[in-house]
Amino acid sequence: MIDHAHDLACVRAATERLLSAVAELDNASLAEPSRLPGWTRGHVLAHLARNADALVNVLEGRPMYASAEVRDADIERDAPRPLDAQLADLRESAARFQATGDAPADWSRTVELRNGVTDSASRVPFRRWVEVELHHVDLGIGYELEDLPAEFTDREIDFLAERFAGHKEVPSTGLVASNGRIWTTGGGAEGGAVTVRGTAADLLGWLAGRRDGSGLTADGALPKLPPL
Repeated sequence: MIDHAHDLACVRAATERLLSAVAELDNASLAEPSRLPGWTRGHVLAHLARNADALVNVLEGRPMYASAEVRDADIERDAPRPLDAQLADLRESAARFQATGDAPADWSRTVELRNGVTDSASRVPFRRWVEVELHHVDLGIGYELEDLPAEFTDREIDFLAERFAGHKEVPSTGLVASNGRIWTTGGGAEGGAVTVRGTAADLLGWLAGRRDGSGLTADGALPKLPPL
């Protein structure tokens, strides 16, 4: 069973790590490229703030975003802001998300995210945790996949392995982490089974599109994963 209160606490801790790290930057560094193609660090921070508000919408029964075009326009609008404005927005939007999460609610209810995707409300805090942790890494400011909490890494691999399970483009794939954890995914594409081995960080990076898999070993061709 998902413990949404635990995940909300983890979101709070991850957000504090992010805010502390971003506070060490300057305006010029926010305009530099992030690790996400076409996005500066300012784009990443703007997205994180707007995602917090979007998940408040989800929890309160409203559309996550008015439209894909509005979502993209809001990020472009907010990306060039100076550091103090980015920090204030990150802090205030995170507080709104936490306040919504702390309010009494039926956490077993089904909510709707983007593109018609539905999920249990209890999983929304973990989804926010994913946004904060992975985009902190995407900033390229010294926080790496190896620095992620072990619980987070294992759970995000769980989530991504489930997401690719049965995918028509992914062969049956076993994932073996050096910490002893094992997952299975794929199974929808023709061809023999493949076993992929590596650190949990490298496995997560590959599954999440943050690494090319060069740090992994496979007993066949490394499967090509579709975009998330």
